[in-house]
Amino acid sequence: MIGFVSTTEPAPDATSAPTADVDRSDPEYRAWLKEAVRKVRAESGRSADTHLLAFPLPEEWGIDLYLKDESTHPTGSLKHRLARSLFLYGLCNGWIRPGGPVIEASSGSTAVSEAYFAKLIGVPFIAVMPRTTSTEKTRLIEFHGGRCHLVDDPHTVYEVSAALAAETGGHFLDQFTYAERATDWRGNNNIAESTFDQLRAERFPEPAWIVATAGTGGTSATFARYIHYMQYDTRVCVPDPENSCFFDGWTRDDPEATSDAASRIEGIGRPRMEPSFVPAAVDRMMKVPDAASVAAVRALEAAMGRKAGGSTGTGLWSALRIVAEMRAAGRTGSVVTLLCDPGDRYLDKYYSDTWLAAQGLDITPYARTLDDFLATGEWRE
Repeated sequence: MIGFVSTTEPAPDATSAPTADVDRSDPEYRAWLKEAVRKVRAESGRSADTHLLAFPLPEEWGIDLYLKDESTHPTGSLKHRLARSLFLYGLCNGWIRPGGPVIEASSGSTAVSEAYFAKLIGVPFIAVMPRTTSTEKTRLIEFHGGRCHLVDDPHTVYEVSAALAAETGGHFLDQFTYAERATDWRGNNNIAESTFDQLRAERFPEPAWIVATAGTGGTSATFARYIHYMQYDTRVCVPDPENSCFFDGWTRDDPEATSDAASRIEGIGRPRMEPSFVPAAVDRMMKVPDAASVAAVRALEAAMGRKAGGSTGTGLWSALRIVAEMRAAGRTGSVVTLLCDPGDRYLDKYYSDTWLAAQGLDITPYARTLDDFLATGEWRE
């Protein structure tokens, strides 16, 4: 027979165990942190907004094209916003500490901006970059006090950055993981809120399309989330350059998509589906030939007297293609794309016929498409 077992030993007194208490408060660190956050937030008040430029199209088309000019930031690119967000994210999470180096895997522009913010709060900065990164970007990183760690294989930037952070006791910012979550997409003068505010007085204040290229994917995610949150009908198109996996991963719904070659259009296109790229938020993607991107930045200079980087060309080619589509369908409205960074960083690349020849790129047919469209309104590709 199975019965109950009794014991005469008293039950432990639940109140007799001491409370475990570990206090890691550090008044000196918290004072440093408050000052660091103050400096970054104050910088935001000085530089968060940028111009919205109108691209010259015939008014009778009933379609307006704008470029959000992110090259006017203090560090000259769209990545200034991302760097600010990543630094605030790292600071407020307690990851960035006094004296500890901040490390990033970057093809250049993000690292330029991050070097600026590292200098602002007084911490060392190391950029892990492909050896093919433009010399002007390397110069700018060093100008802002950063150090460049060049690698021969672009695929290794993540692992090298993480290893450097472990070796030095620093923090790997990891833009490709944290870009989409570090930005306050509901507002707070992010790029989406700023753009829509600037459009309020225009004849088509709610654009039909936002065209945003992807490096981390953070910008397209910010625009898409803000649009959904504000209940706008605007759609988001993400153009992708050659030697990037985003388009293939998106069209095949394949989060494991990869690309073996490195993108020739600096700042956008990736060899893997980055964690910050949010495919479900994107309405449309285009795969843009690199020669078309270069033709578009040269067309931008002819039309507006502004040199820009290749990523601007990728977006502009796609935006003009959408304008042509709207015109052919008899629709009116507005389209917005980005002027991501200035062309003076790429004079030895996208503005060099020698570089184009060495890359085997012929921009002639794409330049003809753009010239014909801007002259006649007909898109022939």
